[in-house]
Amino acid sequence: MFLDLVNRRNRSLVDFAVKLHQDGEILPDTYVVDLDAVIQNAKYMSEIANKENVELYYMLKQIGRNPFIARALAENTDIKKAVVVDYKEALRMMEEGLSLGNVGHLVQIPDALLEKIISYGTDYITVYSLEKVQQIIRVANRLKKHQKFLLKVIEKGDNIYDGQYGGFHLSDLNEVIAIVEASEWVEIGGLTSFPCFLFDGKENIIPTNNMKTVEKAKEILEKEGIQSILNMPSATCSVTIPEIRKLGGHQGEPGHALTGTTPLHAVLDLPEIPALVYVSEISHNLDGRSYFYGGGYYRRGHFENVEVVNGDNVVFDTVLPLKDESIDYYIETKNEHPVGATVIGSFRTQIFVTRSDLAIVSGLQSGKPHLVGIYDSLGNKVRR
Repeated sequence: MFLDLVNRRNRSLVDFAVKLHQDGEILPDTYVVDLDAVIQNAKYMSEIANKENVELYYMLKQIGRNPFIARALAENTDIKKAVVVDYKEALRMMEEGLSLGNVGHLVQIPDALLEKIISYGTDYITVYSLEKVQQIIRVANRLKKHQKFLLKVIEKGDNIYDGQYGGFHLSDLNEVIAIVEASEWVEIGGLTSFPCFLFDGKENIIPTNNMKTVEKAKEILEKEGIQSILNMPSATCSVTIPEIRKLGGHQGEPGHALTGTTPLHAVLDLPEIPALVYVSEISHNLDGRSYFYGGGYYRRGHFENVEVVNGDNVVFDTVLPLKDESIDYYIETKNEHPVGATVIGSFRTQIFVTRSDLAIVSGLQSGKPHLVGIYDSLGNKVRR
């Protein structure tokens, strides 16, 4: 999906990734991320966000919940806080002393962790149910600590992915307001949905039907005297940040844009440059096909082609898709290649749901590349 792009706009990343593999510094099934490019991309988005008065939280699940990258962002850009996709990512960031902006979206906080997370501190907790609201109120009352909510709203016709259903119908909001206003320790800080934007398959990222629901929810809150911020995640990048503001939004959550890998980046040259490649190795051949080590295959990733490097010989080949019932022990190419050759791919991924490693590289953009460290897919440093 992004292989041509990264070769054209960040070839030094490809070259150094090949070198790391051929020198034995990284194993097959390793993503290599260009930290300089991530920081550069974040700074560019921050400049736009500051002009538009849009607050940004960084999202790092797609590059393995990595705390080293999180700290680099917080220390070198204006994006200081994390949005964590689930409670395990929250715990990982908390272990490293990193600041939290939004917890509970997409995955609600289990009751057993509410006290720990509220005590630690987060700007917002996204909530889906009255039961969760009431539990948070009990914890906040006990701790005597103020907590803001983001209410996720949902109506029939909204764009929701399977496995992500949840939220308040518009008809539920008055009851939620009454329960929250009865407590001195919590307040409704804003509204959210997901996804608020989607790629149209051509050259645009457009608002989803979800935005209509968010706007109607805002009107209901305003009638009750509640001024709320609008959190508008999905495809946050240099193109969508101004759109967030035009639609009355206040927050975005860049994730794939940090590595220049939103769907829009596949068709347009945007300011964010590609910062991520996948590295593997030809394991064996059979009946005219090659098989390289898997572990990082993501079925929504559009992993369509690879670059195979064997010494000075470089060829490109087609990746054959895996069936849904298959585990990606190996991934197949259309043609045969030398065993041991380096395989480079670049596609849309979610590293936190893979078995892959993540190798962080710094100095690429200044011509002094070096390997910073190797982490597993959940942000733990790997020692070999």
